[in-house]
Amino acid sequence: MMTELKNSAIALTGAAGGFGQQFTRQLLQAGSHLILTDLNESILQEKVAAIQKEVQTGKVIACLGLDLSTPDGAQRFYEAVKALNIPIDILINNAGIGLYGRMDEVPSAKWEQLMQVNLLAPMRLSSLFMADMVSRQHGHIVNISSLAGHIAPAGMAHYGASKFGLRGFTEGLFNEVKRYNVKVTGVYPFFSRTPLLQSEQYGTLAQETSGISDEMATDPEKVIAAAIKAIKRNQLHVFPDQTAKTLSLLKRYFPRIVDWGSEALKPKQ
Repeated sequence: MMTELKNSAIALTGAAGGFGQQFTRQLLQAGSHLILTDLNESILQEKVAAIQKEVQTGKVIACLGLDLSTPDGAQRFYEAVKALNIPIDILINNAGIGLYGRMDEVPSAKWEQLMQVNLLAPMRLSSLFMADMVSRQHGHIVNISSLAGHIAPAGMAHYGASKFGLRGFTEGLFNEVKRYNVKVTGVYPFFSRTPLLQSEQYGTLAQETSGISDEMATDPEKVIAAAIKAIKRNQLHVFPDQTAKTLSLLKRYFPRIVDWGSEALKPKQ
């Protein structure tokens, strides 16, 4: 049985970001009812208003400004949703931040915040929302991970750790809730043309890299369209673009090629 999007109540984090705006647009086009959150409520409302001028279907129930880097932020989001008295059909853990730099050259407060947002927030929110889903024997939890949950190049030890962790959590969660008819999906895109590409950079490695070019980066609209199609089909693991599919297969079956490619692409000193 496929996951239905029309008239479904969907809680989406990171709704003001690149992927978040595409999720908002495409889910409204599908007729979903959205409860959205991001760090800055006024920016979120502005971006949602712009989308709703173009998309007349679906419904935005609430826009909430919350900091998910703390346990209190996750709890407040859950309580705000509960206060609406609307059972959530789909939770999309999309919020995420990035960093680039050698592990010892990145301020600890920065990478610890990254772990809070990228890994602990999805775990906290899944734990809170899944109890209702289990009792109803209905629901779907979606975790937006990354190809960095399979491949962690230099400069991305912290980011990779958060996304590897989210992949493991997704798989474990799937095995725990499948008996209750609750679906779980993990999404692993390559780097896309979103603000994440302009994440903070630190230290030695930051001076040696020019980052991901626009030509290499993927189109967020196409990535989210593929992700939504996979969510409807209840797929557990989804690689929503060709680059992610290809590199994940190479990493699985020919890991030395991926390692060689990473070394070959490193800037020469």
